[in-house]
Amino acid sequence: MSRQKLVVGNWKMNGSLAVNEALLGQLVGDWPPRADRDVAVCVPYPYLAQVAAALAATTIAWGAQDVSEHDAGAYTGEVSASMLKEFGCRYAIVGHSERRQYYGDLDAVVAAKAAAALARGITPIACVGETLAEREAGATLSVVSRQLDAVLERVGADARKLVVAYEPVWAIGTGRTASPDDAQAVHAALRARLTKAGAAEIPLLYGGSVKADNAAALFAMADVDGGLIGGASLKSPEFLAIARA
Repeated sequence: MSRQKLVVGNWKMNGSLAVNEALLGQLVGDWPPRADRDVAVCVPYPYLAQVAAALAATTIAWGAQDVSEHDAGAYTGEVSASMLKEFGCRYAIVGHSERRQYYGDLDAVVAAKAAAALARGITPIACVGETLAEREAGATLSVVSRQLDAVLERVGADARKLVVAYEPVWAIGTGRTASPDDAQAVHAALRARLTKAGAAEIPLLYGGSVKADNAAALFAMADVDGGLIGGASLKSPEFLAIARA
């Protein structure tokens, strides 16, 4: 059985009502439904209502770029999975390297966020990845394994409901990209751990300066099932070219 392909756009902290309207209109107009792959966009919280309205009648899914590990309470500024569910979110990114680096999301917090999303029927896109220093020290596999294991241990049998994204930190927004063979090597190691957890068939995405001109080579790798796309997702022709790769 072939694994479902998935391409997710991460808008990060970008957008405006007018810019979003144009981008979403292009996506809706230019993306015919395809049974062999799914497409989604993860957007800033304030735009979830706009995105839900624009995409509700399409096959393009939407989600958030983070989620609280708490379901309700005195957590000023946080957004819970139950709130995201009311906006029709199918996905929530957890553990993105920018959240880990700038906001202190430790492995245990990322795991708790994944569990919170699953509890409300939202698919977490759990991100793992090493820094340049960790890569140069030969620690890539130990780092990504530690990050993934924290999530797997927390969610247990629900691991089969995850999406996992490998995003080497040194390749995010830098223009540098892991070679297809390098990406495959890490993905194969992650797939082995997922197989032991009973989640061999979940989508395993690559993220890190994916563009239309390198997407096909990356996606051709045996254990790369699609991509988590940053800057390129803000340009409809580029994003859709990646989705078609």
